[in-house]
Amino acid sequence: MPFNIGYGELILLAAVALLLFGPRRLPEIGKAIGEGMASFKKAVHAASEAPIPPHREESPAPSRPVDPPGKGESAP
Repeated sequence: MPFNIGYGELILLAAVALLLFGPRRLPEIGKAIGEGMASFKKAVHAASEAPIPPHREESPAPSRPVDPPGKGESAP
C-alpha cells in the first residue's frame, strides 16, 4: 500500500468520507478527482514532450557614458 496505510486506516478514511459527503456526493467527488489527475498527467506529459526553443543571444543596447558629478551641467 502507498504511504504505509493499512487496510484498517483505509476503511476508517472511507467511513469518514462517507459520513462527511454522503453516498450521493462521494462518486461525484471521486470522478472529479480522477478527471483532475488525468488532466494533470496529460499536461505534464505534453510539457515534457514540447520542443525547447533555441536560445537567441541579443546584443545589449549601447549604454550612454555617464559624466562624473561636477563635470558638464552645473548643479543648482
